[in-house]
Parts: sequence; structure tokens; C-alpha cells
Amino acid sequence: MAAAFGLLRLSPRDFWSMTPREMERAMSVLAGDRRGAPDRAELMNMMHRFPDKEGLIDRG
Repeated sequence: MAAAFGLLRLSPRDFWSMTPREMERAMSVLAGDRRGAPDRAELMNMMHRFPDKEGLIDRG
């Protein structure tokens, strides 16, 4: 609701009359250009850069 009223500036009437699909499409404008899931190399890179705990990363 905060995004709908604050960021998208929808009126309460417009917000409550929207379907979930319409709300998702309106919110997608705020997300920018999104790609699909990362490939294995990107995932491994992120795991190395931002480990949850030391020793959990598969180095093989």
C-alpha cells in the first residue's frame, strides 16, 4: 500500500479496484530493467563476494 499510494500515487479507489496482476505490472515500472535468474558463473561470483558464512562456498 505504501508503494501504491506513495510511489505510484494511486488514489484509494484506484488501488482497491486493481487486480493483483495490474498491481504487479504497475510495480514492475519501479523495478527497472530486470533479467532472469543469474547463471552459474554470476551466482558463484555473488557467493564469493557476499558469503553467508565462511566455509559454505563450494570452491570446486
